[in-house]
Amino acid sequence: MPKLKPLPTKRVLKALARAGWDLRPYKKGKGHYVLVNRDQPGIVTVPRHGTVRKGTLAQIIKSAGLTQNQFRRLYR
Repeated sequence: MPKLKPLPTKRVLKALARAGWDLRPYKKGKGHYVLVNRDQPGIVTVPRHGTVRKGTLAQIIKSAGLTQNQFRRLYR
């Protein structure tokens, strides 16, 4: 399995949207996007800056209940 690499925030958000994660209506805080899913409990936070580093990306994928392979398929 190829290693994760830093990815653009907008593309990460699009991949998560394909998995059923939607942006929560804007609340306090300007540093992160907050996503919710009707089918899964909890939230996923994604930093707003330009790229998501590989360690952060791994945690986002885990929080979303996805495997890295599932995320890669959604990312394409």
